[in-house]
Amino acid sequence: MNFDETEAARRKRLAEVNLAATGREELEKRHGKVWDSQELRNEFEVIGFSAPWVIVKRKSDGVKGSLEFQHDPRFYFDFRE
Repeated sequence: MNFDETEAARRKRLAEVNLAATGREELEKRHGKVWDSQELRNEFEVIGFSAPWVIVKRKSDGVKGSLEFQHDPRFYFDFRE
């Protein structure tokens, strides 16, 4: 069995994100651009994920980065190169 050194931090952040789960407008106020699942697929190629983060490559220029996401409603936000 492999040990994931990030598991505790990921679980903590996942709980924070989902506890504060909110609508798109509030996320936009806090984080700027927000994507739903279809918008994410249109703009990014998903490379991998480890909740609450997803690693992506932007289709327009090939820049790799990460996004956070909340579970319900599913929105992706806070893109970081």
